[in-house]
Amino acid sequence: MLPRRSCLALPTIARLVRFNGSSSHVSATRLPTQQVESEAPAPFTEEDFSSMVIHGRSLYPPLYHPRTHSVPVAQLQFRAYHHQFLELYMHFVGHAAAALGIPISRPVYLPTQRQNFERKVHKRAIKAWDADPEVVDRWVRYIARHAMPGVGLRVTQWKRAPPGIGQQMVDAAVGTTRLGSGADNVKALAEKIVQQEL
Repeated sequence: MLPRRSCLALPTIARLVRFNGSSSHVSATRLPTQQVESEAPAPFTEEDFSSMVIHGRSLYPPLYHPRTHSVPVAQLQFRAYHHQFLELYMHFVGHAAAALGIPISRPVYLPTQRQNFERKVHKRAIKAWDADPEVVDRWVRYIARHAMPGVGLRVTQWKRAPPGIGQQMVDAAVGTTRLGSGADNVKALAEKIVQQEL
């Protein structure tokens, strides 16, 4: 949680004056300011932070969230003929995962393939960890909808089975073979065969 600033910064004041003021030349004495409160500043919530518009945020590398349990949930492979488009799209995918709180690996450079006439296919891979399947589905749909032309995407997702699935499978197998209910029938049939033969 980040502490909230109690007064406006100078660039913010300049923007307020430029867009809200009637004249372009305003003296420093007429700048709008906020009074400093005696209370402690309210901390930022996750919604406040994610709803902020910070110009130039995309110039920085994406935030890579740490893995908690190291359970892989998806692997994304990208292919492109032009590595510039591929790098830009990887940057976009990293920021999208950071915004949704998905821990991902850094882009892994896969071997470049050479095709006919010296055409090269550049490949990258990203692995996602410890995220809810619904969040991963939403992330994959978002990056597929905003796909960059010339960049191919292949997604492999791993779904987790619910707890107790092993016992359910054993119960289903036992129910189809009817071992518990047919034991008496088998004994009666065996005695009947023995009596017929004697």
